[in-house]
Amino acid sequence: MKIKNIKIWSADLGNTKPYTIAFKTVDEVWNAFVEITLDNGITGIGAANPSEYVTGESFEQCTEALQEKNIQFLVGRDIRELNQLTFEVWQKLPKNPAARAALDIALYDAFTKHLDVPLVKYLGQKIKSLPTSNTIGIKNVTETLKEAKEYGERGFSVLKVKLGIDLEEDIERMVKLRETFGKKFVIRIDANQGYDSAQTIEFYNRTKALDIELIEQPQKARAIEETRQLPAEIRKVIAADESLLSPHNALELVKPPLATGIFNIKLMKCGGVSQAIKIADIAQHAGVDLFWGCNDESIVSITAALHVAFASSNTKYIDLDGSLDLAKDEVTGGFVLKDGVMYCSDKPGLGVERI
Repeated sequence: MKIKNIKIWSADLGNTKPYTIAFKTVDEVWNAFVEITLDNGITGIGAANPSEYVTGESFEQCTEALQEKNIQFLVGRDIRELNQLTFEVWQKLPKNPAARAALDIALYDAFTKHLDVPLVKYLGQKIKSLPTSNTIGIKNVTETLKEAKEYGERGFSVLKVKLGIDLEEDIERMVKLRETFGKKFVIRIDANQGYDSAQTIEFYNRTKALDIELIEQPQKARAIEETRQLPAEIRKVIAADESLLSPHNALELVKPPLATGIFNIKLMKCGGVSQAIKIADIAQHAGVDLFWGCNDESIVSITAALHVAFASSNTKYIDLDGSLDLAKDEVTGGFVLKDGVMYCSDKPGLGVERI
């Protein structure tokens, strides 16, 4: 069951709702796509959307890594050597996690289509469904409340609110959300490295009564030791994001005392399904909960993340809304979303098809 050829292309999927986070405004959504075709006609699809600010990989570097000269080694190989193939992808493209993710996802999709089972079933499904959060960018109070109302009307019950520029305004937004909507929403926040230790503690203490579910990456990615010195009750609800790019980072974070009680795993940070599984295993053995996130990504890679998330017993949270505001996509199918709750379909592989 050999790989016959590999096709690579890029597309701007657009963004119907441009948003601001602590370090940029997002309006274009370029994704790179990989399609692997086996000699029996089965295809596997992968996609990449790198975050240069987080991993150092630009979109141009991602697409350069996916040039024929770098991926030709896969052509003619047996898809049943899946673990060896993903290992070699990891070895050959060490500085391009998103490019690796696209290839890795496509390999898993092709292999599990060959087996005629959904990826999540191949990995071992532990979870059937979870509500995804929907993200509100950095906005003023009025715009925050307006967007929360819109999400509520669309059936979403979990919000992730981007903070990190102005602590007082951040706290005001939290207070107003609770005053306006009561317990209608579960609220998570992502400070995108915008706080220092004192601000993190102040935010936690002043919003403790508001029942904030978790605090994603409040401090700088390299400030692991500073995070480790926070009170245990705060560390328990902190999710490592930009400080968690690889299994190596995961091992560092779980050294006692635990730096964070939650890991945010993104396929674009770590390099795909194979590496995400390694991080999830480290977290499980250390008693760390999992929170699966994404960039602005095609249905392809969002679905792949969902399948791995639902195969991990310590998955507690998902934030896989990255394809919901795209103007278009290159595929149909994939995950199932109903009233803000995500499910895996029962189709083989990822269950996605080229448009």
